Amino acid sequence: MTAPIQGKIFFSFLRIGLLGFGGGPTMIPLVHQEVVKRHGWLEDEEFANILAIANTLPGPIATKMPGYIGYRVGGLTGCTNAVLAVILPMIVAMILMLGLFSRYRDVGWIHGMGQGVIPVVMVMMAQLAWDFLNKSRLALGWIMSLVMAAIAGGLIYWIGVHPGWIIGAILISAFLLPRPKAPSAEGTTQ
Repeated sequence: MTAPIQGKIFFSFLRIGLLGFGGGPTMIPLVHQEVVKRHGWLEDEEFANILAIANTLPGPIATKMPGYIGYRVGGLTGCTNAVLAVILPMIVAMILMLGLFSRYRDVGWIHGMGQGVIPVVMVMMAQLAWDFLNKSRLALGWIMSLVMAAIAGGLIYWIGVHPGWIIGAILISAFLLPRPKAPSAEGTTQ
């Protein structure tokens, strides 16, 4: 791949790494913004598929998604760039923040700083959830989307099923169920 695309990959994921406070799930909306909306490297449907598969695989999503997206956009070098760019700010921040925290842990504003990030992350996750609900509505309709969300929510929160099993079951169902046939052009008159 060319150097300009590698630079774009690196700086896009560096920005995500710098702004992704709160861990992997909080980075998902930022990754979506960069790769779908800003650069157009993926379509919404492709992003949703990558997110679903990344959630079923073991390991942190903060490195799985950048790794795959970087590979898809820029090959092996793109994968390396994306993963390094997203983890570099985390490593530096961890070293600095843990040093400061251990020294000033009894100061009130240090405790309040962590609590102040929670509402921002909540809004970002709600926006992403709304976007996915809207895409689901367009593909499946309101009723099917809400029924699937209610079933998944019940299985996850009330029964305790891991989300990876639910996503895996949906993926297997999508592979195994026959697709509806498109109307053929044989019956048309010329």
